[in-house]
Amino acid sequence: MKENSSIFCQNKNQPTERFLEVCLLLLLHEKDDYGYGLSQELPFFGFSDNELNVSTMYRISRRIEKIDLVDATWEESGLGPRRRVYRITEKGKEELSKWIVILKNRKLNIQKLIDRFERPDHYNHLEE
Repeated sequence: MKENSSIFCQNKNQPTERFLEVCLLLLLHEKDDYGYGLSQELPFFGFSDNELNVSTMYRISRRIEKIDLVDATWEESGLGPRRRVYRITEKGKEELSKWIVILKNRKLNIQKLIDRFERPDHYNHLEE
């Protein structure tokens, strides 16, 4: 079983778009920000530079703007071109709160799965 485990687990840590959406909402709940600033915060949530497709982040940002979870305005940048600054809306804050409840429940269930797998008697079954 151990020989084949890497076959089944390859690329299982790919970030999901929904998780990215929730991360963006959380970051914007903390402070208004623009795309590049948001992208610099995402590694904290496990998104590596290699995994994070910035165009995906911008596409999700536009999608959550379209459904009124965030507002965006163009603002002048002192050193460069104008940049699009995102702000979470009240609807976005409500959505984020709902996601936090969902994620807490999933975390609990995932921990149960891990705990059950790591039980001492589990390893006896693997050796049989």
